[in-house]
Amino acid sequence: MNRRMKFGIEEEYFITDLQTRCMPGEPPEGAVAACREQLGKHFAHEMFQCQVEMASPIFRSLAEAADYLTGVRRGLNQRLAPYGLGLLSAGSHPKATQVLQPTDELHFQQLFDDYQRVARRSVLSGLHVHVEVPANQDRVRVMNEVLPWLPMFLALSASSPFWNGAYSGFSSYRQVACDEWPRMGVPEFFEDESAFAGYVDMLMRTGSIRQPSDCWWVIRPSSRYPTLELRICDACPRVEDVLCIVSLFRLMVAHAIAQPRPGAHYSLMSQWILKENRWRAKRYGILAELIVQGQEQPMLIGEWLTLAEETFGDTAAELGVQDVFKQARRIVQEGISADRQIVLYEQGLLLGDTTEQALSRVVDQLLAETAGMPAADPALLQVAGGP
Repeated sequence: MNRRMKFGIEEEYFITDLQTRCMPGEPPEGAVAACREQLGKHFAHEMFQCQVEMASPIFRSLAEAADYLTGVRRGLNQRLAPYGLGLLSAGSHPKATQVLQPTDELHFQQLFDDYQRVARRSVLSGLHVHVEVPANQDRVRVMNEVLPWLPMFLALSASSPFWNGAYSGFSSYRQVACDEWPRMGVPEFFEDESAFAGYVDMLMRTGSIRQPSDCWWVIRPSSRYPTLELRICDACPRVEDVLCIVSLFRLMVAHAIAQPRPGAHYSLMSQWILKENRWRAKRYGILAELIVQGQEQPMLIGEWLTLAEETFGDTAAELGVQDVFKQARRIVQEGISADRQIVLYEQGLLLGDTTEQALSRVVDQLLAETAGMPAADPALLQVAGGP
């Protein structure tokens, strides 16, 4: 087992006005340029000017990733502070509106032209994880081995309960919004990489997509790198939650690669169950009752984590990441971001806040967590109504 399996991380962030707690329709001149200067070649634009994407260097250890992610968030916040702005990492922004300035790049302009209101509504931020797959392995077969576990990643990362300034009733409304796009849910059923390549070729020949990367499923073989790319996760406010998810996905890919016939047990029934479990996870988060193929009774997230530890424990020991299951249980015990946001919002309403004020409390909490603080400054919470 290769204990130094290479991986990379992409995070998307919302730029936030520290006075209004809203996303600026168009950031002040120089703010995005400052972010670009901070990240260098690891900077990427997102669909809207008030979003920033970080595409990490290649990592060989979680310690490298932890240092880099912490430094990125600290550095971006320092760069944004002179403009009265901060950095917020979550699947959706609690106070986002859809009156935002698109990024003026050809790729994004084409998306807005092709997908119209679907694209204009797509004020979303995700966490993407790339894990290297050896050249002698079929990435689709490896993907099929991992696919049934994806709702666990969504449940652990769900951080988008608010949409367009209101509580959505979902733990991950980001995944609901993603379903408005084509090719952005559960992948089609492919036996191997050859079948996948044939599908992409058909889409290209018929003018259905502009480039192979326009297949945006919750997991996919990357068209740019020799990796399998996890895409189902909401952006996470806490770095430690990001690292847990990265470690868990890396572990599952390593386990799949070690199997004699990866993906051999993935079937159409498996795909049907996956689609149902994804629905449950985006609706209920860690409270979802998840179906396990071959078992009569659905499992709660704690039971699923126990099953994961039984399944992947030996591989975790070989990789030296046995603590990943303890870290995942910590997320469950403390509550996922969506749960923390909802509790704070409801507390605000009970204290007499308006909806706007209660949402500002949530924004302050997310800004604090993104910056590495356990909670928003109490002084900020007291003035959360603000202007």
